[in-house]
Amino acid sequence: MPRPFKRRRIRGNPQSTFFKPAGMRNQYLEKVVLELSEFEALRLSDVEELSQQDCSKQMHISQSTFNRILASARKKVSEALVYGKSIMIQESTTEDEFEQE
Repeated sequence: MPRPFKRRRIRGNPQSTFFKPAGMRNQYLEKVVLELSEFEALRLSDVEELSQQDCSKQMHISQSTFNRILASARKKVSEALVYGKSIMIQESTTEDEFEQE
């Protein structure tokens, strides 16, 4: 039996939930889906410039879990930039996964 899922604290919603390369029609672009927890990890680490320990405390998750989420987010954003894909930010499929403020 898997471990119970630990709720992640998200402190706000992104102002925009979709990004795409300029001059390209959306119908021809592949999409990269960035989950809200990945967006929050990027915000805390790269925009707020907090340490991973402080970020994990703010999200109410372990530091190793935060590190995995951040690595996944950076890979997705890098892939979108390098290969010209669009980025769509959305909540996870698990409804009770987030504790939003």
